[in-house]
Amino acid sequence: MPSLARAIALGLLASALASSLASSLASAAPAGVRRFRTHGGPPAVYTKAQADQGHAVYAGACASCHGENLSGSEFAGALNGNRFSQDWSGKSAAALFTFIRTRMPPSKPGSLPPQTVAQLLAYLVEVNGVPAGRASLPDDPVRLARLEIPYGPVAPAPPFMPLSPLAPPMPPVALANPLDQITPVTDALLRHPPAGEWLLWRRTYDDHGFSPLREITRRNVSELRVAWTWSIPTGPNETTPLEHDGVLFVGGFGDYVEALDAKSGNLLWQYARPLPADARLAVKRNFAIYRDMLLVPTSDDHIVALDVRTGTVIWDTPVADYTQNWQVTGGPLVAQGVVMQGITGQSPGGAWIAGLDATTGRELWRFHTIARPGEPGGNSWNGLPLEKRSGASVWTAGSYDPRLHLAYFGVGQTYDTGPLLRPLGEPGVTNDGLYTDSTLAIDPASGKLRWHFQHVHNDQWDLDWAFEQQRIDLDVRGAMRRLVVTSGKMGIYEAMDAATGEYVFSKDLGIQNVVASIDPRTGEKTINPQVVVGDGKPHTICPHPGGGRNWIAGSYDDATKIVYVPMVESCMDLIPAPRGERGNLSSGVNWSIRARADSDGKFGRVEALDLATRQPVWIDRQRAPETTCTLATAGGVVFAGALDRDLTAYDAATGRTLWQIRLDDVPSACPISYSVAGRQYVAVVVSRGGSEAGTFAVLVPEIVNPPQDGATVWVFALPER
Repeated sequence: MPSLARAIALGLLASALASSLASSLASAAPAGVRRFRTHGGPPAVYTKAQADQGHAVYAGACASCHGENLSGSEFAGALNGNRFSQDWSGKSAAALFTFIRTRMPPSKPGSLPPQTVAQLLAYLVEVNGVPAGRASLPDDPVRLARLEIPYGPVAPAPPFMPLSPLAPPMPPVALANPLDQITPVTDALLRHPPAGEWLLWRRTYDDHGFSPLREITRRNVSELRVAWTWSIPTGPNETTPLEHDGVLFVGGFGDYVEALDAKSGNLLWQYARPLPADARLAVKRNFAIYRDMLLVPTSDDHIVALDVRTGTVIWDTPVADYTQNWQVTGGPLVAQGVVMQGITGQSPGGAWIAGLDATTGRELWRFHTIARPGEPGGNSWNGLPLEKRSGASVWTAGSYDPRLHLAYFGVGQTYDTGPLLRPLGEPGVTNDGLYTDSTLAIDPASGKLRWHFQHVHNDQWDLDWAFEQQRIDLDVRGAMRRLVVTSGKMGIYEAMDAATGEYVFSKDLGIQNVVASIDPRTGEKTINPQVVVGDGKPHTICPHPGGGRNWIAGSYDDATKIVYVPMVESCMDLIPAPRGERGNLSSGVNWSIRARADSDGKFGRVEALDLATRQPVWIDRQRAPETTCTLATAGGVVFAGALDRDLTAYDAATGRTLWQIRLDDVPSACPISYSVAGRQYVAVVVSRGGSEAGTFAVLVPEIVNPPQDGATVWVFALPER
């Protein structure tokens, strides 16, 4: 669109040109509609003869503004490539037809007869990669309303300024493409990944989230510089990148996936998922990579296997029905050739974990995370029929023990708390609500539950135990134990025997007031009577359901036995409220956030906890709530990000701040580290809209982040010598 000065100089002519088709796409389309939406009807078809006629119409009525090759000019935007696909693909053909019919050309809007508009529309569809058919595109808006403009190939539009036909050919420049050398990710590679690669959500099957790279150290981290950045589609984003053989795989809001050169940031390919118009766009926390496939969860509740070299679809399998309000937010875990994907949602019957064949995508098994009536644990729902049971969502990917052949998943709470508030008192019936707030050990081959440990029964506060399951080896009372260690929102770390689920120990990090005591032999919790709801009185509960701990995972250094934990110190008031009204719990309360009674105004907290001694090594507290996972490295540095847009590097031994940078928006994902050609990089996805940023901003109103959301991949490295 012309600048203001040019608009004044050109007067009414420029004003008319500025209102051309491509410049007006945003106002013509419904608010919030983009290329990832679909109208849902059959595709629009046209004949080659009709498109040829439309080409002639375009040359006479449109090319002067939009360019002979539809690539745009200084007065009007492009009508081809990604621009056209983003604004019109997946929508009703009637929408574009009506817009052209009523507003084009700007100098004489409405002058084109319907048949001519249909010809022009056929030409636009042809240019954007949709093949011709045997039937002509109708010129009746009613019939067009039933047709969808199909998605054409995702490709860059021709250049705005074409090369002169009198110029000699431009000499080709060949860039190195790491996809030419990319190798399959085998089971052996997942079990023992190279130090410089990040192949799983937390890098390794054991969920440690630790990088063994040593180039960046506590002595030189202050020299860290931006190596490159890359803009991604704007919107909430919690996706952790993966890196393999010099290729960085990142996700963007609206179900975009991009493969980037991990050294330079150059785009190698992009995949954009066409989604139904009523799909609820969801954050996805991770991908998985296996063999020659990138395994991607989608907002319409599918798992899509993309070819890592091209981004093309190998297989596409639904794992839930998105119209029933299910979502896949945590990504897949692959082990033993099985893709395991957890489901979240509030619909009747509760969530589940699906196991898919990695080769074909075929569903092999389904484990329901709410115990069914008549099955083990089925009598723990206070006599409720299955359709009255809800929740037990799986919010993050699981971990895996290749020696025991067990996958470990954390499970969330129930949503309909009222029916579980008090036990019925019937023999053999409890209100524990299995398998909510539990760690599950599942056999990937069969989907069978091998053991479970319920961390807290009958969660009435939305303080679920549903996050990373770290598999560690630890000396416990003089004997080495193979453990699974995890922490729920209350900030209580608990360890179970990895093979049997036997309770081993707990460590309370001191940010909760719900559990009064824990039996040291069984792990059974005694609940503080002051927080029991249902008495018609307000209660202050710590922490807030946004979590003292939440999905933003800790990082564990096996050499020192220290886990670095990101936390937020906050509380909530549970206030009596009418049952059943929107937003209120069925137990008759509603919650609102508040600071702790003893708060000094510092809400963000990174704690280094020695799991061998169960004692804190150091604690760093700050005003801004934490918003990212932690990343510990063998160089003695721990990285973490917060709501004030700062990414901070701490001394792993002391907690002293060694380096800090202000980013363009809030980091809301997990930082990773990888190496290419011997150079170590640290990468983090920045995009406001993560659950921590949305929950805790009210506590720090003076922290003002950009009104227009940003979405960027930031990559850092030491200066090249």
